[in-house]
Amino acid sequence: MFKLLQFKKVSLSINTFNGLLACWLASFTNARFYERLIELSSFQGLMQYLFLAGTFLILAGTYFFILQLISWRLSAKLIAAILLILTGFTSYFVNQLGIDVNTAQMQNVMQTDASEALDLLSLPLVVWFVFTTLIPLIVLCFIDIRASKSLKNLFISKSASIIVALFLIGIGLFSFYGQYAPIFRENRALKAQISPLNILSSSWSYTHRQFKTRHLALIKYGEDAHQINMTSFNSPQVMVLVIGETGRAQSFGLNGYARQTTPALSKLDIINFSQASSCGTQTSVSVPCMFSGMPRQNYDESLATHREGLLDITQRAGYDVTWIDNNSGCKGACDRIKNYISPKDDPRYQAQCKDGECYDEVLIEALNDYLKTLDLKKLKKSQLIVLHQVGSHGPAYFKRYPAAFKKFTPTCDTNNIQNCSRESLINSYDNTILYTDHVLSTLIHTLDSLPISTGLMYLSDHGESTGENGLYLHGTPYFMAPKEQTHIPMLFWFSSQWPKQQQIMHCLNQQKNQPVSQDNLFPTVLSLLDIQTKALNPQFDLLAQCKGNL
Repeated sequence: MFKLLQFKKVSLSINTFNGLLACWLASFTNARFYERLIELSSFQGLMQYLFLAGTFLILAGTYFFILQLISWRLSAKLIAAILLILTGFTSYFVNQLGIDVNTAQMQNVMQTDASEALDLLSLPLVVWFVFTTLIPLIVLCFIDIRASKSLKNLFISKSASIIVALFLIGIGLFSFYGQYAPIFRENRALKAQISPLNILSSSWSYTHRQFKTRHLALIKYGEDAHQINMTSFNSPQVMVLVIGETGRAQSFGLNGYARQTTPALSKLDIINFSQASSCGTQTSVSVPCMFSGMPRQNYDESLATHREGLLDITQRAGYDVTWIDNNSGCKGACDRIKNYISPKDDPRYQAQCKDGECYDEVLIEALNDYLKTLDLKKLKKSQLIVLHQVGSHGPAYFKRYPAAFKKFTPTCDTNNIQNCSRESLINSYDNTILYTDHVLSTLIHTLDSLPISTGLMYLSDHGESTGENGLYLHGTPYFMAPKEQTHIPMLFWFSSQWPKQQQIMHCLNQQKNQPVSQDNLFPTVLSLLDIQTKALNPQFDLLAQCKGNL
């Protein structure tokens, strides 16, 4: 019986081994890339298949060329194993979820936490990994790469095969250059769909960027910041800024969505901006951007990593600044503030948590506890408190709301969202918005009950795709991102004690249906907090046009 289980090893030359590996790397693991390329071409019928075959030839030839340069007998199997693992994982997210693996996604991976990473694990991912990685790795164990008779013969055979590969690549490019040139010129993100080229290039780009910014000195910004007496009130205030996660404007009842997903907020005296857009399509871009003071069109990510931002300036002007996080950190925006609170790591709040993830009501509890440490009736310093939600973070939408908010059914109670019905997926996502409505309205009621002037601003970091045009989650390059990923909810609320409350609300109400964006956050918050600085760009200050009446 044991003899039946013994497999005979296959002996291959290094050229044959690299050729087979190159063909595997260029094969069905890049199905979405090939599908997209066909969609963008002008070919029909037989020419489509020839175009597809030519593209496969170019991709396989390119991989073969690279492997022939770096892969030799003693290192070949190790290099193959690494490439098989990288290809297996990245191709799943590209083919099944429509996620482009680029530098920004690499940054997301590096900045995520364990619970978010585990939410991506699913049975289809395991099955995909078994067929695209585990089985090939097992096959790899039964391959012997035989030694060349001489070093001279090895170099000759490798050189000859490289020349043949370059010749075939040249034929493919020459035959279809008229198609490739405009397609790749206008769709540069296509390379983010080619595995494992995508993960290798994005990893290099991310590492290079981190190395360049690692030792840069902190640049002071808004050093002239100070509070001014623009209002007739001069008492301390509490401003709460809620940063949502993956909330898209199209799913908010406040914005005309067919379902009433915001029943509690709709009963409150809020100012809802219906045409707000994000700076990026992922947290690691949008959060640093909105706090940087740089508009999206001029945003310099490298500069943002070592320059002071909104919270630094607010703190310099005399505010106590606190960040309460139920997500995966502030992405550098709060690195130098006075208080950072992580309730999901605090035993006091574990009733709201499970397996390292907490419902967003934990933010309300943590806020209340923080406010209890302040003597609000004798408060000497104004407060800016940022609450960072886990919001509607996917793909495990069903984990984002308690059972009491499972209103829209049936639901998609799995992180394998691409295999859920359209109805159940939308139901689960809408339930997360319904829960966010509850969290925000509760925060407003809490603030309204305080014996001090209070205000709240909410905006999401980016939106979310839920299967539209085959796309899921977020992170699509901004220039080609669908509106589901860039159109975000944004709203304001102020207590009756807030200085010039009526005038401010009237001013904001006049603009609530105009296009706004996260560019407006930095100057508008400074303006609301009566902070004056040359860093405040009045072009993006939503209160600028009403200054004479405030």
